[in-house]
This record gives sequence, C-alpha cells and structure tokens, in this order.
Amino acid sequence: MPGRRSDAGSAIVEFVLVSTLLLFLFLGIIQLGLVLHVRNTLVANAAEGARHGANLNVDPADGGPYAQRLIAESIPGRADATCVGSQVGGPDDIPLVQVTCEVRVPLSLLPFGGGVTIHVTGHAVKETR
Repeated sequence: MPGRRSDAGSAIVEFVLVSTLLLFLFLGIIQLGLVLHVRNTLVANAAEGARHGANLNVDPADGGPYAQRLIAESIPGRADATCVGSQVGGPDDIPLVQVTCEVRVPLSLLPFGGGVTIHVTGHAVKETR
C-alpha cells in the first residue's frame, strides 16, 4: 500500500527511551535508599548525643560535639555535620537534653540536583539528684 509507513527500526528507539527512563528510576530509588540510610544514622547519633549530654556530671552542650564525633565515625565523608546540644524544658518541667544535627547530603547518583539538607533532633531526660 502506498503512503503507509513502516515500523522498521522503531524497536531500537523504544528500547533506548525505555532503558533511559528505567535507569533514572533505578538510580533514584538507590539514591533514596542512601539518603534514608544517612538520615536513620543521624537520628541514632543525635539520640546517642542527647543521652550522653543527659548524664549526671556532663554539660548538656557536650552532647553536640559527641554526636558530631559519632557521625564522623559512622558516615565517612560527612564530617561537615553541625550538632548543637542544649537543655530544654519538657512537659511538667522535666529537664530534657536536646541535640539537633544538620548535614548536607549530596545526590551523587543523579546528574541533577546539588543535594538535600537533613535536620534531625534527639532528646533525653536529664539526670538529676
């Protein structure tokens, strides 16, 4: 039939387009897993820093540097984390130690986007006599 186009060669184009889409989808899922791993590690380290700062003879502000050391040991290359420990008032005037950490995580698997900043907070009840 004249005027009808052939579908020859369209499978190659389809394969390239679908493969590219699936590659970015796969890399995005892996990157999401890496970011969630870093976040969970930060939450654990901030909570541990708060527990350290909540000890009886320890200044609550010492929880921040302690959490930073834990982050540097747990996540290599993330030594740029900023952690601050402080004592805050909880419910019924219970003294709490709060450690807040912030770190910038690069999106290394994706060709676009600079990264995300993760903020986490850990709390612990301050020991008193």
